[in-house]
Amino acid sequence: MSQATYVGYEMLRTVRNRRFLLFSLGFPLVMFLLVAGSNRDVSDFAGTGISFPLYYMVGMVSWGSMAAVVAGGSRIAAERQVGWTRQLRLTPLSARTYLGGKVATGYALALLSIAVLYVAGMSYGVRLPAGSWLRMTLLILVGLVPFAVLGIVLGLTLSVDAIGPALGGLTALLALLGGAWGPLTGSSGWLHDVTELLPSYWLTQAAHTAFSGDAWPLKAWLVVAVWTLVLARLARRAYRRDNQG
Repeated sequence: MSQATYVGYEMLRTVRNRRFLLFSLGFPLVMFLLVAGSNRDVSDFAGTGISFPLYYMVGMVSWGSMAAVVAGGSRIAAERQVGWTRQLRLTPLSARTYLGGKVATGYALALLSIAVLYVAGMSYGVRLPAGSWLRMTLLILVGLVPFAVLGIVLGLTLSVDAIGPALGGLTALLALLGGAWGPLTGSSGWLHDVTELLPSYWLTQAAHTAFSGDAWPLKAWLVVAVWTLVLARLARRAYRRDNQG
């Protein structure tokens, strides 16, 4: 089975799972509509000169896209429980194709979440130059790489009963520390230094380029790269251990 065929199969399964689709896309959108809707007339949020709908939209975009790619781990855990992954190992389907299909599906969901939130933001008056939309989106897609690998690690490690709370709690914590729901720290201090070592912080900063115009610093690329490499190594070990179990 080719990569494209398997990805198409995974996408079809995801679209048919309406409950999964609703929870993956619905929470960030509902949060945005409720919070930004009651503050849609705020044109200078906290003295930044940025409208509240724009500020909150990019935060929900970073959280929603993160949750979408990590959610692939729940499908891996479910397939492990029913023995589907063991059956797949008896077929010519490679591990790279299998896991790559999960990542591609997660990215497709993330793009859908981003598009939905962009439309919601524009309905509340968010207006940006085309270059800002494009720069923000491309950086977000790069920033999502370690989270896609994290979903694989969790899916190969946790049971179906454990992975739901783990995914929900972990993405919420990372979003909080990363500033997706609003600034957690000032521009200095030990807590700020710690958050700058998290990929969720730079994912949020990628979304903030929509209004800041700043490029990612070298530190952002290094943090994302290191987290991706470490998580990829953990994913490889988890896959081998699951294969031997």
